Amino acid sequence: MTIRDDRRAAALALMADHLLAEGLAGASLRPLAKAAGISDRMLLYYFADKEEVLSLTLLTIAGRLQGDLAAVSSEPVSPRALAPVLWGVLQGPSMKPVMALWLELAAAAARGQEPFVRIGTQIGEGFLDWVEARLAVAPGVDRRATAALILGVIDGLVMMGGVGQAALAERALALWDLPSGS
Repeated sequence: MTIRDDRRAAALALMADHLLAEGLAGASLRPLAKAAGISDRMLLYYFADKEEVLSLTLLTIAGRLQGDLAAVSSEPVSPRALAPVLWGVLQGPSMKPVMALWLELAAAAARGQEPFVRIGTQIGEGFLDWVEARLAVAPGVDRRATAALILGVIDGLVMMGGVGQAALAERALALWDLPSGS
């Protein structure tokens, strides 16, 4: 790695911490540059444009989350078993700002705001791949759709927790059940 690569990596780590603390409201160039300890001009020396800064910073955060998820066994398990395990990881104290930022990113993407549509799609695809790789399903069961169902349920429960319904989300997860054979 070059010195420039090292500085980019350091800036991404600091900007990721900033976005986790401030949310997308802190996603303009000046606050990101300040968080990285450099000027906004230098930030654009290290990165092509604001979209690349945001994309790589959000992907850095997603990479951290995937690192935390590495603690989950890579052995395939049933959807019934995987959803509660995934929920348990996402309920850790370090996950609250990550999940809040994910909800914010999803809301911006739902409004059609770029680059959040593209970034959200990329991050979402990565997590779908992660879930799908850990699923043990019966022959003929659509693995991708099953992974999407699990993420949809988990994201919905995260949203419920974000609006003050964490206890209800926990009770709902206790009811988690899928048709037999999955």
